[in-house]
Amino acid sequence: MPIVKVNSQSRIKKFSSTACILAASILIFFSISVAFGQTSPPKASSPTPITGDRPKQGADDDQSPLTTFEEELRAKRAIKMAEKDHEENLSRAREIQQIGKEFKESVKGKTMLDRDCLKKIERLEKLTKKVRGEAGGDDEDPTITDPPKDLVSTSSRIAETAESLSKEVQNTPRQVVSASVISNANVLLELIKLARTFSRLQP
Repeated sequence: MPIVKVNSQSRIKKFSSTACILAASILIFFSISVAFGQTSPPKASSPTPITGDRPKQGADDDQSPLTTFEEELRAKRAIKMAEKDHEENLSRAREIQQIGKEFKESVKGKTMLDRDCLKKIERLEKLTKKVRGEAGGDDEDPTITDPPKDLVSTSSRIAETAESLSKEVQNTPRQVVSASVISNANVLLELIKLARTFSRLQP
């Protein structure tokens, strides 16, 4: 007759306690894993690249040496600009001479300046200062020999000086600085100041 082994009561209890310990161990391990995942320090964010001090694209191109063609092109452009400025200055000189003549004619028979005469010398003063500036001159207080005593004689001196200044500008090459142009311009500006002493405002 075969022998059948029957688990004893103590063996069953031992098996049950082992299973409980194993289950508890798995539960504790799972809990620790979840807690570690929640409390792990955040990953350091990658630093934002600083672009403020970096040269922009194309900066190296701006500092690259000019080619021969670019240098010639720039030189031609500068010459054209200088020629344009010179032509404008010649145009001012011609207008100075014309206004000087008109001013002389407009004051004939007058002892004081009217509004129309004042407009003429204001325009004359503006053009003269521009011409003087183009010649490299600045404010001066020139001495006028035998200064005029009345409006008519003052207008005559203004017309003469304006004509002289105009011719000096037109006869001076573009790249030459003329001390005579600066001197005549300052004398003309001083005469304009003198002419204003004979002015009166009309309503």
